[in-house]
Amino acid sequence: MTSSPTIGVLALQGDVREHLTALAAADAAATAVRRPEELAALDGLVIPGGESTTISKLAALFGLTEPLRAAIRAGLPVYGTCAGLIMLADKILDPRSGQETFGGIDMIVRRNAFGRQNESFEAFVDVRGVPGGPVEGVFIRAPWVESVGASTEVLAEYDGHIVAVRQGNVLATSFHPELTGDHRVHELFVSAVRAGS
Repeated sequence: MTSSPTIGVLALQGDVREHLTALAAADAAATAVRRPEELAALDGLVIPGGESTTISKLAALFGLTEPLRAAIRAGLPVYGTCAGLIMLADKILDPRSGQETFGGIDMIVRRNAFGRQNESFEAFVDVRGVPGGPVEGVFIRAPWVESVGASTEVLAEYDGHIVAVRQGNVLATSFHPELTGDHRVHELFVSAVRAGS
């Protein structure tokens, strides 16, 4: 693996630019991804926050759903934030009609669990594996993880709810670290991609 792995950001909807900036700051070669054929060149992928139902529909429209599922099953490292966490869940507790996920993490998630847009907030969260103290997390219509399977590691909780998890090569957070200027969660992901773990 080169010292600067190529990590894509799924650029269908959401805060793509902020993730590209955070990945570059974490010493990755960051690139926007919109087509299935672009997946082959990646060492890792970020699924950004946004609206999970919109991401689900656009992924189907662009022919990305099955290729992404296959890539995740084959071991492509993936990091999802907020809506990205929902897209990486094996099960959504309250899906919208027709909503699908890419899967990859044995967990059940609840959409918009922390409230509506006007109930968004920022909080400091201790994330296992991230050195240097708590991470500032931005929670915007954020989901939480209701439950996890035996192979899923809980990395962080907030207010009694699971907000960060990892299963193998797949990492997910309920919150948006890319909006704070603190790139340590992205560094954790890039380090894992670089190590091939």
